[in-house]
Amino acid sequence: MAQILAPSTQWQMRITKTSPCATPITSKMWSSLVMKQTKKVAHSAKFRVMAVNSENGTINRVEDLLNLDITPFTDSIIAEYIWIGGTGIDVRSKSRTISKPVSHPSELPKWNYDGSSTGQAPGEDSEVILYPQAIFKDPFRGGNNILVVCDAYTPAGEPIPTNKRHRAAEIFSNPKVEAEIPWYGIEQEYTLLQTNVKWPLGWPVGGYPGPQGPYYCAAGADKSFGRDISDAHYKACIYAGINISGTNGEVMPGQWEYQVGPSVGIEAGDHIWASRYILERITEQAGVVLTLDPKPIEGDWNGAGCHTNYSTKSMREDGGFEVIKKAILNLSLRHKIHIEAYGEGNERRLTGKHETASINDFSWGVANRGCSIRVGRDTEKNGKGYLEDRRPASNMDPYVVTALLAESTLLWEPTLEAEALAAQKIALKV
Repeated sequence: MAQILAPSTQWQMRITKTSPCATPITSKMWSSLVMKQTKKVAHSAKFRVMAVNSENGTINRVEDLLNLDITPFTDSIIAEYIWIGGTGIDVRSKSRTISKPVSHPSELPKWNYDGSSTGQAPGEDSEVILYPQAIFKDPFRGGNNILVVCDAYTPAGEPIPTNKRHRAAEIFSNPKVEAEIPWYGIEQEYTLLQTNVKWPLGWPVGGYPGPQGPYYCAAGADKSFGRDISDAHYKACIYAGINISGTNGEVMPGQWEYQVGPSVGIEAGDHIWASRYILERITEQAGVVLTLDPKPIEGDWNGAGCHTNYSTKSMREDGGFEVIKKAILNLSLRHKIHIEAYGEGNERRLTGKHETASINDFSWGVANRGCSIRVGRDTEKNGKGYLEDRRPASNMDPYVVTALLAESTLLWEPTLEAEALAAQKIALKV
């Protein structure tokens, strides 16, 4: 992200009733479908649907039902409950009917799922409870239908091991953290793969495209692969109410990035997880595979990260650059703890090449994309602003990363000896 701007004052997502955006199937259309079934049938290798002619041309019965807006006919809505599965990176979901539109997660009932089927509970005691935590408008169903980001608990009310949101919420509710109003801007990189061969989109099967250079932020059939997916995702996130702030093609062909933020506290994690779910659904519909692997192709190709821009109230005010330096010192002392929490397979990405720092060393610099922590030129010039943590991998858990940044810079205090030693080491590397 180029800079951290002021976040919306509407920190808690609210859902408002929307106008009908799709035309329901009329009785005349149904009559046409029923009475003209002797017409030609459209065949597909995977399924077959009835297609008939009407005043408006060809009607696909399945497509019309998918686009059917139920808002004018019922108060009921469809809520898609979303949660994180047993790998800690997979998103799961299922739907239920709610009797009326809602504007806050507290209006929704808790639900449950079979944890033995997601690797989160044993078969003999498989029930896991979903707690609704954030709601977004559903870009797939439209109307008043919603997406519901949930976290998971045992029937006794204890967070299950893969529930990282619970601990993050505790950190963000700490008075010291709340007073500093932490802002986050997260840059989510991802790679699109061809379905059957699991090779990047636009790459010749079993071969390689030309070297990196022409693809970053490029246009053209020989340089940009998957733009429609990126654009569809961008609009769907805006519709949903996700605080998406931009998107661009990345350095490796078939790789893209979008930015979410600035977001305050726990909202950052909720918005990233909702945006990932929407991206999974769009790639599903497009017949393309999404991967968040931090190094999908070995060799002289960029990996995929999730750079996290971070600032506190004190960093954004006059004299903030000194606060940023103190935060960087704390981060240097907890480098190993952060690396362990920043995503699986990150050692394949953080090699010191391809715009990364070595996973074994901590460094920081102004406008240096080869450092662990980058500080922007404007931050140095203005004496206040934000820092960018370039270490998180594309498959990191945003609840973990955002909470850990707040904990390390606002709640954790090093010993004087460790602080002095770290200051000396950092001074030598800058």
